[in-house]
Amino acid sequence: MSDRPLKLVLIDHDPIFRLGLRVALEAIPNIQVVTEAATDTEALQALAAIAQQDPNLVNLVVLELGDSRSIDTQQQGLQLIQQLKASYPTLPILLLSSVQTTGIITAAKAFGADGYCPKGAAVAELVTAMTELVSGNSYWRETAVSTELSPPLSTTVSRLPLAQFRQNLHTSGIGYIETTLKAITEQLQTPGLPILERAILAGRRRELLTARWLLNQLLLTPQEQPQPQPEIIPSVPPPAVFPTPSGEIVIADETTRLTPPPLLSPRLLQSTLFAACINKLQFSLKNVSDVPLEIDIFREDKKRELLYLILQKLSQQLDDLREAQITDRQLLELKPIILNDLWQATVTDFFGKFSRIEIGDRSVEVVNILLQNPAAIQTAILNKIPLVGELLSYLLLQTDLQIDNTSYPAGTSDANCQAEIMLENLLIQVANAVVQPLLNYLADVEQIKQNFYDRKLISTREIERFRNDLSWKYRLNAYVNEAREIFESRYELFVFAPRGIATISVYAPRNAELAQLTGIPLVVTLILEFRDAIAPRLQSVLAFFGSGIVFVLTQIVGRGLGLIGRGIIQGIGSVSFSEKNFKRDNPRSK
Repeated sequence: MSDRPLKLVLIDHDPIFRLGLRVALEAIPNIQVVTEAATDTEALQALAAIAQQDPNLVNLVVLELGDSRSIDTQQQGLQLIQQLKASYPTLPILLLSSVQTTGIITAAKAFGADGYCPKGAAVAELVTAMTELVSGNSYWRETAVSTELSPPLSTTVSRLPLAQFRQNLHTSGIGYIETTLKAITEQLQTPGLPILERAILAGRRRELLTARWLLNQLLLTPQEQPQPQPEIIPSVPPPAVFPTPSGEIVIADETTRLTPPPLLSPRLLQSTLFAACINKLQFSLKNVSDVPLEIDIFREDKKRELLYLILQKLSQQLDDLREAQITDRQLLELKPIILNDLWQATVTDFFGKFSRIEIGDRSVEVVNILLQNPAAIQTAILNKIPLVGELLSYLLLQTDLQIDNTSYPAGTSDANCQAEIMLENLLIQVANAVVQPLLNYLADVEQIKQNFYDRKLISTREIERFRNDLSWKYRLNAYVNEAREIFESRYELFVFAPRGIATISVYAPRNAELAQLTGIPLVVTLILEFRDAIAPRLQSVLAFFGSGIVFVLTQIVGRGLGLIGRGIIQGIGSVSFSEKNFKRDNPRSK
C-alpha cells in the first residue's frame, strides 16, 4: 500500500455497515475514517465544514450509490456525485455499492466517479481500490461472467438434430444443479449442524451428483460430454539448504520447510479476521443451539448493533495494547482487566453514558445501575470465556495457535479460521455479559422493553420465563455442564453460522481444572467415570440376558404355545367329526 495516508469520508445510509467498515478499515495502518454521513445533505455539510477547517484533511470519498431496488435513491446518488465533483473537482470518489447494473455504473462514471467496488468485496481489494484512487488512478471492478457451464459447441455438434434445444436444456439443468450443489456443500460445512440435518443434506448432495451424471449422459453426445481432467500432482520442491555459522550446508527437514513464516503484519492480520467476522454478522443471529443466551431477548438489529460495538471496542483495546508493547506473560496477567474494560466500555456506549429512565417517580442513570456489580459479571461470565489469552496473543504477537490438539502457524488460513472461531465466541460471551445486569435490575421497565426487546418477549410472563431459563442454565453449568466439559477435556464455543448462533466443541487440556474440582462437580465427574466403567459390562450382561429371554420366548414358550394351539385345533376337529357320526347313526335325529 502507498505510504500516503488514506483519509476518507464514508457515505452510506446503513449505520451498521458504516460501523463495520470503519472497524475493518481503521485496523489497517495509514487509513482513517474522518467522518461519516447517512444522507447527501449530511455529507455535503460535513465536507463543507472540513474544507473550512483544512482542505487537505480528506483525500477520498467512499459512497453508496443507492438502494439496488430503488431507482429514486440511485438518481439521488448520481446527483450527489455531480455535486461533489462540482464543489471538489480533485477529490476522488469510490463507489462501494450494492448496485451492479451496468447502465447505472456507466452513468456514475460519466458523472465523475473515479472507481467502483461492489459491497462484499474483500478488504484487501477495497484497500487496493482506495490506494489507486488516491494515487490519481482509477479502479473499476468488472463482473466476470462464468462460461464454464455452457462451453461452445463445435461445428460438428451444432449440426446434430435438436442440438441447440439440447444445449439450452442441458445448460439450464446443469446451472440449477451446480447452484444447488454449491449451496448444500456450504451448508454441510456449517459448524454445529445436527446429525440428522447433516445426513439429509448429504443425501441431497448425492442425489444432485447423480442427477448431474444422468443429465450429461442423456442430453450430451459422447463428443460433448466433459472429459475428466487429469490429476495434477505437484512436484516436490527440492530440500531447502542454508549455511550455518560454521560454514556447513544443512538441509532443512520436512517440518522446517512446511512451516510458512507469517505473511501479515499484526494489524493486517487483525483487519482480516475482523472483516471476516463482520461478514458473518450479516447472517441470522437467531440462537439455534440448545443453550439459552442472554442476548436472545434482544431484537436482531439490536443484537447486531451490540456485536458491532464490541468489535469496535476490542479493536481500540488492541491498538492500545499494541502501543504498550506488552509481552505474552503480561498479556495473560492482564486478561481479566482487559475483559472487564471491554465490558464496561461497551455497556457505557451501548446504553448511553448519560441516558436516564423513569422508574416510578424517580429518574435513574442506566449505566450506573448496570455497572454497580462488576465482580459478579467477572465471575459468572467474563472469567469463564475460554481461549481469550491465546486469541489476544495471536492478534498482538502473532504467536502460533495451539487449539484442538493441533498447532497452527500464525498467518496461515487454518490459523485464521481457528482464531475467527475464538473471536466469535468472545463477542457473543461479552454481549451476554452486557445484557445480564439489564435482566437483573431493569428487565421489566417499559422503556427498556420498547427500545431493545424482541416482540415475543415483552410480556412480564415471558420475561420471567426467560430469566428462569437463564437461572437454570447457570445452575446446570455450575454443577454439571462445566464439570463434564472439564472431564471430557473440551470447550463449547459459540460461533456465527448461516442459520444462526450455533455451538462447536474443541479439545483443550484441562487437567489442572479437573484437579481443583470439589463438591457436586467432583461427584458429577465420578458418576461419569463410574458410568464409563460399568456401561460396557452392563451392556454385555443385558445382551446376554436379552438373548436368553429371546431364546426362552421363541424356543420354549413359543413352541409350547404352538403345541397347545395345535392340540386345541385337533381337539375341535375331532369333536366336530364325532358329532357328525353321532347324528348320522342316531335314529332320533331322523
